[in-house]
Amino acid sequence: MKPQLERMLEMQQYYVAGDHSAVKLCHWLKEKLTSGRSCYKEKFYGIDCHRCLQMTPAVNQCNQKCLFCWRFQGLNELHFKKYDEPEFILDTLIEGQRKLLTGFKGNPKCSLEMYEEARNPNQVAISLSGEPTLYPELGSFIELCHKRGMTTFLVTNGTLPEALEELDPLPTQLYVSLDAPNEEIYKRLCVPMAKSASWDSVMETLNILPSLDTRTVIRHTLVKGYNLGYEKEYAALIDVADPDFVEPKGYVFVGYSRNRMTIDNMPSHNEIREFSQELADRTGLRILGEQRASRVVVMGKDREKLRIR
Repeated sequence: MKPQLERMLEMQQYYVAGDHSAVKLCHWLKEKLTSGRSCYKEKFYGIDCHRCLQMTPAVNQCNQKCLFCWRFQGLNELHFKKYDEPEFILDTLIEGQRKLLTGFKGNPKCSLEMYEEARNPNQVAISLSGEPTLYPELGSFIELCHKRGMTTFLVTNGTLPEALEELDPLPTQLYVSLDAPNEEIYKRLCVPMAKSASWDSVMETLNILPSLDTRTVIRHTLVKGYNLGYEKEYAALIDVADPDFVEPKGYVFVGYSRNRMTIDNMPSHNEIREFSQELADRTGLRILGEQRASRVVVMGKDREKLRIR
């Protein structure tokens, strides 16, 4: 990793491990420790958000430059020149999370019991930054997490269907970000940087999704003025992917996306709710939950299958 990038990440309160991995304390982890408020993933799926390790094995490797992405894209890499082993990444990032948590031990708003639980994560969110399916040892990393009793949520942009077909084991829950209803908007909003990151590749991922033996979620990050609306087109794509759940979520005006977007591109929760209801009507899904603070809705067929814990 270039020293310039590492310094930048550390200033943004990332803990960097090796050449390409990082962890960062989620806003909702901090909220859970100090106020008891939890993230929508806890509300929807039952994970303990204060025990979640929000990390990436590909902090600077990505084949898209999405306009709504919060991360710095000026030093973007498409490939790994070398890569670290899964055990090193997991052990180092857990230790990194413990260091980032240090100040909470003396916070009177944080119970010692919850602090100790946060130091020992049981859920790994493989997202944060970059495209994790570019990491060659992703399957081994997920296997290691599962052997240690951790659940795993993997978020991918869906441009590497072959990586998903070969992934063994699969994560506890697989998110595919479907942030455009058609190829034209995909190219304009997601800005693919490699030939492999084509709309056809995303479509191939949607086609194989029903065959993957794990919980699947289609995630829409909705940006006002770009991809909000188009419910008919999204519904047709959801019919192909046949996911367990669909998460329409509003874009948030944060990080480096502020150089490319305006605050007017942030939809309200009511707009996300209206989009979700229209999409539900077109797909036969039901709205199973929502969290206004995160501008997110979850849709599916069966509320009983929503929670993993």
